[in-house]
Amino acid sequence: MAEQPLKGRVALVAGATRGAGRQIAVQLGAAGATVYATGRSSRAGRSEMDRPETIEETAELVTAAGGEGIAVRVDHLVPDQVRDLVRRIDDAHGRLDILVNDVWGGDALTTWHEPVWRQPLDAGLRLLRLAVDTHLVTSHFALPLLIREPGGLVVEMGDGTTEYNATNYRLSIFYDLAKTAVNRLAFAQARELEPHGCTAVALTPGWLRSEAMLEHFGVTEATWRDATATEPHFVISESPAFVGRAVAALAADPDRARWNGRSTSSGELAQVYGFTDLDGSRPDAWRYLVEVQDRGRPADATGYR
Repeated sequence: MAEQPLKGRVALVAGATRGAGRQIAVQLGAAGATVYATGRSSRAGRSEMDRPETIEETAELVTAAGGEGIAVRVDHLVPDQVRDLVRRIDDAHGRLDILVNDVWGGDALTTWHEPVWRQPLDAGLRLLRLAVDTHLVTSHFALPLLIREPGGLVVEMGDGTTEYNATNYRLSIFYDLAKTAVNRLAFAQARELEPHGCTAVALTPGWLRSEAMLEHFGVTEATWRDATATEPHFVISESPAFVGRAVAALAADPDRARWNGRSTSSGELAQVYGFTDLDGSRPDAWRYLVEVQDRGRPADATGYR
């Protein structure tokens, strides 16, 4: 079996049903961790997103990768459910080394290119609850366990680095607020965790080839390049495994405290740690976005993968 630097570590990936969360769980498992994979979509029933992926599938993938996957159905907006989850982890292991706040679920609630007065208010406020409140509830209950020993890591998953989001409107006021807030949560938690020898980082993938994105373009992970015929800039996209490997690399870094309070991307971390995407490339999506796509240049990932 490959080297497992996270053997003996315990991780909670909140929002591990699909996309980035699923592969973060899997890659932590491949590095040897015990991973609690939580979410609302289970074989017992689907969430409001009504997609087929389940937390049980994720846990099975974690175990197959070399770790121990444990699926727990949790609505992270319900404090009692999160409290019970953390108690379960404490009872079983007495520790929590890695917390990944990846809960989102706002895709279907986002309205693009409309001012706030034309936005559906209930949907927008629900989006913010799913994107921000879930992270706060989870950290509230999980961090007392994480800080029990120094070295713990919190990863706040978002969309866009702090630097990018500070000067770019994300095309919907509710989406913009959600993604800005998640990065700020990492910054704030970093200050609270530092005295305990723990670290908080904001992390963004690039253009993610999630299950939903592949379906949108009518392609698979094996045929994803076919989508560039209709969306040329998809050439810079990355598999969810890429950001999963980014989290695993951070967690295995004995000097991870150097990232405390920072906002980074899968592409930047790949340059630092040397991991690759499934195809052996290192897509640097946010640099590409700034230097190519946002400047209206023709799609060309040369020098960016």
